[in-house]
Amino acid sequence: MKSVSIVFLQAVIVLIGAVALAILIWFPQTEGRAVNLDLVSIYMDPFILYGYAASIAFFVALYQTFRLLGYIGQNKVFSPDAVKALKRIKYCAVVLSIAIVMAGLYIKVFHSKEDDPAGFLAMCIVTTFVSVVVATAAAVFEKLLQNAVDMKSENDLTI
Repeated sequence: MKSVSIVFLQAVIVLIGAVALAILIWFPQTEGRAVNLDLVSIYMDPFILYGYAASIAFFVALYQTFRLLGYIGQNKVFSPDAVKALKRIKYCAVVLSIAIVMAGLYIKVFHSKEDDPAGFLAMCIVTTFVSVVVATAAAVFEKLLQNAVDMKSENDLTI
């Protein structure tokens, strides 16, 4: 049963990644200012490219979560590799939250006067909050897991 739930969670992670990638490809074509542009102009927009660069942290965090679930499935939770995966997830969440705040500040400062950036800024606030929560949770779990790994290595040395 434990293996089935791990595989299910890994499948959910893959599904989240596939949906996020589909949104990254599809959304710029429907976005307001890019509706009348050709495909090359759409995907060469600096803000769209910034979104793609910022999404790298998201996909790295998903991959590290997938790996962490693999360690759990292999009963290697109390290993330095699991601690490293949590540390990378924490760093990716911090980088993603900084990137989202920077995008929100850019839109707030440089939006055109006939545009209303309230919806975008609200999304920035919510996703930044989610990223900070993920970073905090990963930091707490990382510390707990590091303490457990240290205790396990001490017990292995005394035996």
